Amino acid sequence: MPNIKSAIKRVKTSDARNAQNTTVKSAMRTAVKKAEAAIALNDATAANESFVEAASKLDKAAAKGLIHKNAAARKKSRLAKRKNSINA
Repeated sequence: MPNIKSAIKRVKTSDARNAQNTTVKSAMRTAVKKAEAAIALNDATAANESFVEAASKLDKAAAKGLIHKNAAARKKSRLAKRKNSINA
């Protein structure tokens, strides 16, 4: 444990930030998994709704710097391609 006041504050803030980042990243992963599950079931309406939510979560995670913007774009593109194969 640090002794210096500023170092103590850095530990507190980094712990709080880490908890927030973990929450956002977990929600993103869950949304992507729900979208993939709906696509696997060939349920077009559920797939569309869950894709919109997953895309939103991916964009927010990329904006916060939790994942790279190109990684978010790649995941969204692959999900969209699979979702559109159901509708076609």
